[in-house]
Amino acid sequence: MSVDSKSPDGSPFRTEPTARDEAPQFVLPLVVRIEKSAPPARTDALETAARAVLTLLSDPRALGDGEWAQALRDWEDARIRKVVRRARGAEWRRAGELPGITLTGKSAEVRVFPPVPLDGWPKELAKLQVSGTELDDPEPPVGADRSAPVLWLNPELEMSAGKAMAQAGHGAQLAWWALSQEDRDAWRDAGFPLAVRPADPAEWRELTGSGLPLVRDAGFTEIAPGSCTVVADHPALRG
Repeated sequence: MSVDSKSPDGSPFRTEPTARDEAPQFVLPLVVRIEKSAPPARTDALETAARAVLTLLSDPRALGDGEWAQALRDWEDARIRKVVRRARGAEWRRAGELPGITLTGKSAEVRVFPPVPLDGWPKELAKLQVSGTELDDPEPPVGADRSAPVLWLNPELEMSAGKAMAQAGHGAQLAWWALSQEDRDAWRDAGFPLAVRPADPAEWRELTGSGLPLVRDAGFTEIAPGSCTVVADHPALRG
């Protein structure tokens, strides 16, 4: 099955104006905890952000008549924007008081919130910084287990950790949309195992032409519009 940056109704994420641009715009906020004394590892932050998006999408409050469901529908009617901000100390505690879900990885903590209007962020989140999300891996991550889902990053692009977290979230979301309900349930019940890794440059072209879900960035920040950023490689989607 192939998904090329598409929403549930099949409309692609385009860089040129479409009817989806004329709809009210919403954004999915993610906040990563970055304490000066103990910043998270980059790869763990990316993986935790992807799991946070999947956890929100599968949460009962985001489905059917749940309290977050309308916000999710409004968000999906427009461009699927995600913005990552950073917090520490009291900022992180205040963010935790807002409705949302906190995911904890090996070293990272990421809180995801139901979508908000692009110009209507809660004040507790609006004051948080987008910049300053540069993170490193203390040690190179181990190779990805290809029997599990892998979000492959474009090895030719340089992205801040915050930007890469948002792109990993996009990739996870596209994989989720492309799966059958049975495969979604199995992934959720397993705790959303996944890895985020840079692709081997020699394999990147093959991955982008494989028919797997492919994220093309709208180009609002850091990289050029239309850039391919992530291929979502889920075992259930492989040909």
